[in-house]
Amino acid sequence: MGSTPSASYSVTLRVEYPNQAGALGKILTAVGEAGGDVGAVDIVQQGERSIRDITINARDSDHGHRIAEAIEKSPPEIKVLSFSDRTFLAHLGGKIEVKPKMSVRSRDALSMAYTPGVARVCQAVADDPQQAYSLTVKRNTIAVVSDGTAVLGLGDVGPEAAMPVMEGKAMLFKEFANVDAYPICLGTTDTEEIIATVKNLAPGFGGINLEDISSPRCFEIEERLQKELEIPVFHDDQHGTAVVVLAALINSLTIVGKEMKDLTVVVNGVGASGSACVKILLSAGVKNIIGCDSKGIVRPEREDLSPMERWVAENTNPEGLIGELSDALIGADLFLGLSVPDVLTVEHLDSMAENPIVFAMANPDPEIAPEEAEGRARIMATGRSDYPNQINNTLCFPGIFRGALDSRARKMNEEMKLAAAHALAEVIPDEDLSEDYIIPSLFDERIVPSMAKAVAKAAHESGVARPSLEEDVAQTPSPSS
Repeated sequence: MGSTPSASYSVTLRVEYPNQAGALGKILTAVGEAGGDVGAVDIVQQGERSIRDITINARDSDHGHRIAEAIEKSPPEIKVLSFSDRTFLAHLGGKIEVKPKMSVRSRDALSMAYTPGVARVCQAVADDPQQAYSLTVKRNTIAVVSDGTAVLGLGDVGPEAAMPVMEGKAMLFKEFANVDAYPICLGTTDTEEIIATVKNLAPGFGGINLEDISSPRCFEIEERLQKELEIPVFHDDQHGTAVVVLAALINSLTIVGKEMKDLTVVVNGVGASGSACVKILLSAGVKNIIGCDSKGIVRPEREDLSPMERWVAENTNPEGLIGELSDALIGADLFLGLSVPDVLTVEHLDSMAENPIVFAMANPDPEIAPEEAEGRARIMATGRSDYPNQINNTLCFPGIFRGALDSRARKMNEEMKLAAAHALAEVIPDEDLSEDYIIPSLFDERIVPSMAKAVAKAAHESGVARPSLEEDVAQTPSPSS
């Protein structure tokens, strides 16, 4: 699948050229012929020789350099003075910072924010540890924790290389939900060491977002931390994806006129994300799910399964089907792909039930190109931003953690995840739904308030919420104390 120029490969070229009629036009023509997309042209210097900064979207890193070479080969006496990758520039010095919420430019302010006044606040928290939710950053702070073993499509790149992703996640928490988050990239891949480290860090945080930890260790790490901590723990690669998938499916069913209990769902790829999707779909009322991997239908008789894959095998495929993906898809209502590109064919789609739904979420290239599925799939969704119906876990984690923090939740349970999915789906009214609009945009300002309210309500109703801030206001100690 060919890529188109995008801002993620945007470059700014500083170009010097003779100040004569048509020279700039020739440069821009060279950019277009090289396949670049000009975004802005800014004057740096006018004179006998002009200098301009030209911002160009490219297809990839190499393409940006080829565009620069094409410019230099166009009219005579043109020089590319500098080449700046705007994505790298955006990361210089990191993407986040810490700022104080009050000024300490006077002795009075210093005496309250720090010594001696702070000692009284410390004692208040020591006397009642729950006051940490009122008197410290714990009430609004998430740790984004990774060991760098499963970063995007790069794999095991290590903790330092994982930092740009975790910083980006922290930015999104703040931008979308006003949640303070900090990236913590650990210099160990040992399961026990990760669990111990997170537990030791937990007192300063209101929740833990696990990110880009390879399977199957991610399952045990999350499960253990959920049991051993009294704050929400959420592995976004699993459950964030699952929440958004369920929301997209809820709205898809409204369009095609089907119900959860009647569906046959094929999940291709039952790793971290796939297994979490299986769990949430079962919780939502789907009865017939068939899991598949590269060796075919996942069944309990297979001896090559990981513990999580075995769980999927033992809790799905109620009819006991055997065979390959093609066998599982006969009569299926939904194909949910979390696997590899190009495993789904038009012949597969033709064998599915009437009005088939396809969520092809392999990245960067889906299990089947939307162009190939057109006319065969009633509803098509991918993980990509350049097609309609992008299923992206960024739609989930800001709102679900906003709700968890607002309710001071002790856990992140299934009831909260289901509430998040339904709230996300309900952002789009039924009358506005269409085949190309089953999931809201990442930038829809209705998402976080809707999800946060629903998640907080589910936390209270399921018994994992602590008393609200209004019910547990920090009290100033009496003079005698």
